[in-house]
Amino acid sequence: MDSGSKGLDGTGVSAMPMGGDEEELVIGNPLYAGIPDELFSLKELDVLYQEETQTLWSYMRPSGRPTFTRELLSDFENWQKLIAKGFGPGKVPLKFLVLGSRAPGVFCFGGDLQLFQELIRQRDREGLVRYGHRCCAILHKNMNALDIPMLTIGLVEGSALGGGFEALLSFDYIVAERNATFGLPEIMFGLFPGMGAHAFLSRKLGSAMADRLIVSNETYTAEEMYDLGIVHHLAEPGEGLSACKDFIKKSERRHVGLTNSRKAMKIAWNLELEELNRITELWADSALQLSDRDLKVMCRLAGAQEKLVKAA
Repeated sequence: MDSGSKGLDGTGVSAMPMGGDEEELVIGNPLYAGIPDELFSLKELDVLYQEETQTLWSYMRPSGRPTFTRELLSDFENWQKLIAKGFGPGKVPLKFLVLGSRAPGVFCFGGDLQLFQELIRQRDREGLVRYGHRCCAILHKNMNALDIPMLTIGLVEGSALGGGFEALLSFDYIVAERNATFGLPEIMFGLFPGMGAHAFLSRKLGSAMADRLIVSNETYTAEEMYDLGIVHHLAEPGEGLSACKDFIKKSERRHVGLTNSRKAMKIAWNLELEELNRITELWADSALQLSDRDLKVMCRLAGAQEKLVKAA
Protein backbone atom coordinates (compact mmCIF):
# COMPACT_ATOMS: atom_id res chain seq x y z
CA MET A 1 0.00 0.00 0.00
CA ASP A 2 1.41 3.40 -0.92
CA SER A 3 2.19 6.06 1.69
CA GLY A 4 -0.70 8.23 0.55
CA SER A 5 -3.39 5.70 1.51
CA LYS A 6 -6.26 6.88 3.68
CA GLY A 7 -8.28 5.19 6.37
CA LEU A 8 -12.03 4.74 6.32
CA ASP A 9 -12.60 8.25 7.67
CA GLY A 10 -10.41 9.87 5.02
CA THR A 11 -7.64 10.85 7.43
CA GLY A 12 -4.03 9.96 6.91
CA VAL A 13 -3.63 6.93 9.15
CA SER A 14 -1.77 3.67 9.27
CA ALA A 15 -3.95 1.06 7.63
CA MET A 16 -3.70 -2.42 6.17
CA PRO A 17 -5.78 -4.02 3.39
CA MET A 18 -7.39 -7.38 4.12
CA GLY A 19 -6.57 -9.98 1.49
CA GLY A 20 -7.76 -8.96 -1.95
CA ASP A 21 -10.45 -6.65 -0.61
CA GLU A 22 -10.16 -2.95 -1.46
CA GLU A 23 -11.48 -1.75 1.88
CA GLU A 24 -8.92 -0.63 4.44
CA LEU A 25 -9.15 -1.09 8.17
CA VAL A 26 -8.02 1.62 10.53
CA ILE A 27 -5.35 0.60 13.02
CA GLY A 28 -4.10 3.96 14.23
CA ASN A 29 -6.85 6.57 13.91
CA PRO A 30 -5.94 9.61 16.08
CA LEU A 31 -9.64 10.00 16.89
CA TYR A 32 -9.30 6.80 18.90
CA ALA A 33 -6.37 7.60 21.12
CA GLY A 34 -8.03 5.53 23.84
CA ILE A 35 -7.06 2.32 22.05
CA PRO A 36 -3.76 1.08 23.53
CA ASP A 37 -1.01 1.17 20.89
CA GLU A 38 0.23 -2.21 22.12
CA LEU A 39 -2.87 -3.85 20.68
CA PHE A 40 -1.54 -3.22 17.17
CA SER A 41 1.98 -4.48 17.85
CA LEU A 42 1.40 -7.99 19.20
CA LYS A 43 3.93 -10.52 17.91
CA GLU A 44 1.61 -13.24 16.61
CA LEU A 45 -1.71 -11.45 16.21
CA ASP A 46 -2.59 -8.90 13.53
CA VAL A 47 -5.23 -6.52 14.88
CA LEU A 48 -7.14 -3.98 12.78
CA TYR A 49 -9.99 -1.66 13.81
CA GLN A 50 -12.72 -0.73 11.35
CA GLU A 51 -14.46 2.48 12.38
CA GLU A 52 -17.42 2.25 10.00
CA THR A 53 -18.79 -1.01 11.41
CA GLN A 54 -17.12 -0.76 14.84
CA THR A 55 -15.38 -4.07 14.22
CA LEU A 56 -12.05 -5.32 15.51
CA TRP A 57 -10.52 -7.78 13.07
CA SER A 58 -7.83 -10.07 14.49
CA TYR A 59 -5.75 -12.67 12.68
CA MET A 60 -3.47 -15.29 14.17
CA ARG A 61 -0.02 -15.04 12.61
CA PRO A 62 2.07 -17.73 14.34
CA SER A 63 5.80 -17.76 13.71
CA GLY A 64 5.85 -21.56 13.35
CA ARG A 65 3.28 -24.33 13.12
CA PRO A 66 -0.19 -22.80 13.67
CA THR A 67 -0.81 -24.09 17.19
CA PHE A 68 -1.49 -22.49 20.55
CA THR A 69 2.10 -22.12 21.72
CA ARG A 70 2.94 -20.39 24.98
CA GLU A 71 3.91 -17.33 22.95
CA LEU A 72 0.56 -17.20 21.16
CA LEU A 73 -1.29 -17.69 24.45
CA SER A 74 0.60 -14.69 25.85
CA ASP A 75 -0.52 -12.63 22.88
CA PHE A 76 -4.13 -13.71 23.40
CA GLU A 77 -3.95 -12.79 27.08
CA ASN A 78 -2.62 -9.34 26.20
CA TRP A 79 -5.13 -9.05 23.33
CA GLN A 80 -8.02 -9.57 25.72
CA LYS A 81 -6.59 -7.25 28.36
CA LEU A 82 -5.98 -4.44 25.86
CA ILE A 83 -9.39 -4.80 24.20
CA ALA A 84 -11.10 -4.58 27.60
CA LYS A 85 -9.00 -1.52 28.40
CA GLY A 86 -9.71 0.40 25.20
CA PHE A 87 -13.20 -0.63 24.12
CA GLY A 88 -16.72 -0.75 25.47
CA PRO A 89 -19.32 1.61 26.96
CA GLY A 90 -17.76 5.02 27.57
CA LYS A 91 -14.71 4.04 25.53
CA VAL A 92 -14.12 3.30 21.86
CA PRO A 93 -17.29 1.66 20.47
CA LEU A 94 -17.01 -2.01 19.57
CA LYS A 95 -19.87 -4.09 18.17
CA PHE A 96 -18.06 -7.02 16.55
CA LEU A 97 -14.86 -8.93 17.32
CA VAL A 98 -13.60 -11.26 14.59
CA LEU A 99 -10.80 -13.84 14.81
CA GLY A 100 -9.30 -15.50 11.74
CA SER A 101 -5.91 -16.87 10.71
CA ARG A 102 -3.16 -15.86 8.32
CA ALA A 103 -1.89 -19.46 8.05
CA PRO A 104 -2.73 -20.80 4.56
CA GLY A 105 -5.39 -23.49 4.76
CA VAL A 106 -5.36 -23.62 8.57
CA PHE A 107 -7.37 -21.87 11.25
CA CYS A 108 -5.49 -23.61 14.06
CA PHE A 109 -4.21 -27.12 14.79
CA GLY A 110 -4.89 -26.63 18.48
CA GLY A 111 -2.62 -27.47 21.39
CA ASP A 112 1.16 -27.44 21.16
CA LEU A 113 1.82 -31.18 20.75
CA GLN A 114 5.58 -30.76 20.93
CA LEU A 115 5.27 -28.97 24.26
CA PHE A 116 2.86 -31.62 25.53
CA GLN A 117 5.35 -34.38 24.75
CA GLU A 118 8.12 -32.58 26.61
CA LEU A 119 5.97 -31.96 29.69
CA ILE A 120 4.67 -35.54 29.72
CA ARG A 121 8.15 -37.05 29.45
CA GLN A 122 9.29 -34.75 32.26
CA ARG A 123 6.26 -35.81 34.35
CA ASP A 124 5.45 -32.12 34.72
CA ARG A 125 1.80 -32.12 35.76
CA GLU A 126 2.02 -28.54 36.96
CA GLY A 127 3.20 -27.41 33.53
CA LEU A 128 0.33 -29.22 31.80
CA VAL A 129 -2.25 -27.81 34.22
CA ARG A 130 -0.83 -24.30 33.91
CA TYR A 131 -1.08 -24.48 30.12
CA GLY A 132 -4.64 -25.81 30.30
CA HIS A 133 -5.77 -23.20 32.81
CA ARG A 134 -4.43 -20.41 30.59
CA CYS A 135 -6.42 -21.76 27.64
CA CYS A 136 -9.57 -22.11 29.74
CA ALA A 137 -9.30 -18.55 31.07
CA ILE A 138 -8.98 -17.18 27.52
CA LEU A 139 -11.95 -19.21 26.26
CA HIS A 140 -14.13 -18.31 29.24
CA LYS A 141 -13.45 -14.59 28.79
CA ASN A 142 -14.16 -14.91 25.08
CA MET A 143 -17.39 -16.79 25.78
CA ASN A 144 -18.47 -13.80 27.88
CA ALA A 145 -17.36 -11.34 25.18
CA LEU A 146 -14.93 -9.68 27.63
CA ASP A 147 -18.01 -8.19 29.35
CA ILE A 148 -18.46 -5.86 26.36
CA PRO A 149 -21.83 -5.69 24.56
CA MET A 150 -20.45 -7.11 21.32
CA LEU A 151 -20.73 -10.21 19.16
CA THR A 152 -17.73 -12.46 18.66
CA ILE A 153 -17.17 -14.19 15.32
CA GLY A 154 -14.79 -17.00 14.38
CA LEU A 155 -13.77 -16.85 10.71
CA VAL A 156 -12.63 -20.27 9.46
CA GLU A 157 -10.82 -20.54 6.13
CA GLY A 158 -9.10 -23.90 6.66
CA SER A 159 -8.63 -26.70 9.20
CA ALA A 160 -9.77 -26.23 12.79
CA LEU A 161 -8.57 -29.20 14.81
CA GLY A 162 -8.32 -30.06 18.49
CA GLY A 163 -7.91 -26.91 20.52
CA GLY A 164 -8.52 -24.85 17.39
CA PHE A 165 -12.01 -26.32 17.18
CA GLU A 166 -12.49 -25.89 20.94
CA ALA A 167 -11.54 -22.22 20.73
CA LEU A 168 -14.18 -21.62 18.04
CA LEU A 169 -16.87 -23.07 20.29
CA SER A 170 -16.45 -20.07 22.61
CA PHE A 171 -17.49 -17.62 19.85
CA ASP A 172 -21.03 -16.36 19.39
CA TYR A 173 -20.98 -17.12 15.67
CA ILE A 174 -18.81 -19.14 13.29
CA VAL A 175 -18.47 -18.22 9.62
CA ALA A 176 -16.74 -21.00 7.65
CA GLU A 177 -15.81 -21.62 4.05
CA ARG A 178 -17.29 -24.82 2.66
CA ASN A 179 -13.88 -26.46 2.30
CA ALA A 180 -13.01 -25.85 5.96
CA THR A 181 -12.69 -28.92 8.17
CA PHE A 182 -13.24 -29.58 11.86
CA GLY A 183 -12.13 -32.40 14.13
CA LEU A 184 -10.97 -33.56 17.54
CA PRO A 185 -8.08 -36.01 16.91
CA GLU A 186 -6.92 -36.40 20.53
CA ILE A 187 -8.47 -39.86 20.94
CA MET A 188 -6.07 -41.26 18.32
CA PHE A 189 -3.20 -40.94 20.81
CA GLY A 190 -5.21 -41.98 23.85
CA LEU A 191 -6.24 -38.56 25.10
CA PHE A 192 -9.31 -36.30 24.90
CA PRO A 193 -9.77 -32.58 24.19
CA GLY A 194 -9.28 -30.90 27.55
CA MET A 195 -9.94 -27.19 27.03
CA GLY A 196 -13.65 -26.82 26.45
CA ALA A 197 -14.99 -29.40 24.00
CA HIS A 198 -17.01 -31.37 26.56
CA ALA A 199 -18.42 -28.28 28.26
CA PHE A 200 -19.37 -26.43 25.07
CA LEU A 201 -20.49 -29.33 22.87
CA SER A 202 -22.66 -30.92 25.56
CA ARG A 203 -24.47 -27.61 25.98
CA LYS A 204 -24.79 -26.99 22.26
CA LEU A 205 -25.61 -30.53 21.07
CA GLY A 206 -26.41 -32.63 24.14
CA SER A 207 -24.06 -35.07 25.83
CA ALA A 208 -24.67 -38.04 23.48
CA MET A 209 -23.84 -36.12 20.29
CA ALA A 210 -20.95 -34.35 22.02
CA ASP A 211 -19.46 -37.71 23.00
CA ARG A 212 -19.88 -39.00 19.45
CA LEU A 213 -17.87 -36.08 18.03
CA ILE A 214 -15.21 -36.25 20.72
CA VAL A 215 -14.39 -39.97 20.45
CA SER A 216 -15.02 -40.48 16.72
CA ASN A 217 -11.61 -39.30 15.50
CA GLU A 218 -13.41 -38.17 12.36
CA THR A 219 -12.90 -35.03 10.31
CA TYR A 220 -16.11 -33.11 9.65
CA THR A 221 -16.88 -30.72 6.84
CA ALA A 222 -18.15 -27.19 7.36
CA GLU A 223 -21.51 -28.29 5.92
CA GLU A 224 -21.79 -31.09 8.48
CA MET A 225 -21.01 -28.61 11.24
CA TYR A 226 -23.62 -26.26 9.78
CA ASP A 227 -26.24 -29.00 9.84
CA LEU A 228 -25.43 -29.59 13.52
CA GLY A 229 -25.75 -25.88 14.28
CA ILE A 230 -22.09 -25.39 15.20
CA VAL A 231 -21.27 -23.35 12.10
CA HIS A 232 -23.75 -20.52 11.59
CA HIS A 233 -22.90 -19.24 8.10
CA LEU A 234 -21.31 -20.98 5.11
CA ALA A 235 -19.20 -19.27 2.45
CA GLU A 236 -17.76 -20.46 -0.82
CA PRO A 237 -13.99 -21.09 -0.86
CA GLY A 238 -12.17 -17.77 -0.85
CA GLU A 239 -15.31 -15.86 0.15
CA GLY A 240 -15.06 -16.19 3.93
CA LEU A 241 -14.12 -12.58 4.51
CA SER A 242 -16.93 -11.28 2.29
CA ALA A 243 -19.45 -13.55 4.03
CA CYS A 244 -18.25 -12.30 7.40
CA LYS A 245 -18.69 -8.69 6.29
CA ASP A 246 -22.16 -9.46 4.99
CA PHE A 247 -23.09 -11.04 8.31
CA ILE A 248 -21.84 -7.95 10.17
CA LYS A 249 -23.77 -5.63 7.87
CA LYS A 250 -27.00 -7.60 8.28
CA SER A 251 -26.50 -7.84 12.05
CA GLU A 252 -25.96 -4.14 12.74
CA ARG A 253 -29.67 -3.28 12.92
CA ARG A 254 -30.36 -6.29 15.16
CA HIS A 255 -27.21 -5.88 17.25
CA VAL A 256 -28.89 -5.20 20.60
CA GLY A 257 -31.25 -8.16 20.22
CA LEU A 258 -28.54 -10.53 19.03
CA THR A 259 -26.10 -9.49 21.74
CA ASN A 260 -28.58 -9.94 24.55
CA SER A 261 -29.91 -13.18 23.07
CA ARG A 262 -26.40 -14.61 23.19
CA LYS A 263 -26.00 -13.29 26.74
CA ALA A 264 -29.22 -15.02 27.76
CA MET A 265 -27.97 -18.27 26.22
CA LYS A 266 -24.80 -18.10 28.32
CA ILE A 267 -26.85 -17.52 31.46
CA ALA A 268 -28.76 -20.71 30.59
CA TRP A 269 -25.48 -22.56 30.03
CA ASN A 270 -24.22 -21.67 33.52
CA LEU A 271 -20.68 -22.50 32.41
CA GLU A 272 -18.20 -21.35 35.05
CA LEU A 273 -14.43 -21.25 34.71
CA GLU A 274 -14.10 -23.78 37.54
CA GLU A 275 -15.82 -26.43 35.39
CA LEU A 276 -13.38 -25.86 32.53
CA ASN A 277 -10.42 -25.98 34.91
CA ARG A 278 -11.55 -29.25 36.50
CA ILE A 279 -11.80 -30.88 33.07
CA THR A 280 -8.36 -29.64 32.04
CA GLU A 281 -6.90 -31.02 35.28
CA LEU A 282 -8.40 -34.42 34.40
CA TRP A 283 -6.85 -33.98 30.94
CA ALA A 284 -3.42 -33.38 32.53
CA ASP A 285 -3.73 -36.48 34.71
CA SER A 286 -4.74 -38.52 31.65
CA ALA A 287 -1.81 -37.16 29.64
CA LEU A 288 0.64 -38.46 32.24
CA GLN A 289 -0.75 -41.98 31.69
CA LEU A 290 0.05 -42.03 27.97
CA SER A 291 2.42 -44.75 26.78
CA ASP A 292 5.50 -44.32 24.61
CA ARG A 293 3.44 -45.63 21.72
CA ASP A 294 0.83 -42.92 22.31
CA LEU A 295 3.52 -40.25 22.37
CA LYS A 296 4.92 -41.55 19.09
CA VAL A 297 1.46 -41.21 17.51
CA MET A 298 1.29 -37.66 18.88
CA CYS A 299 4.69 -36.97 17.37
CA ARG A 300 3.63 -38.33 13.97
CA LEU A 301 0.52 -36.15 14.01
CA ALA A 302 2.62 -33.07 14.75
CA GLY A 303 4.94 -34.03 11.88
CA ALA A 304 2.03 -34.48 9.50
CA GLN A 305 0.69 -31.05 10.44
CA GLU A 306 4.12 -29.55 9.84
CA LYS A 307 4.20 -31.05 6.33
CA LEU A 308 0.74 -29.66 5.55
CA VAL A 309 1.84 -26.18 6.55
CA LYS A 310 5.01 -26.38 4.43
CA ALA A 311 3.05 -27.66 1.46
CA ALA A 312 0.56 -24.79 1.79
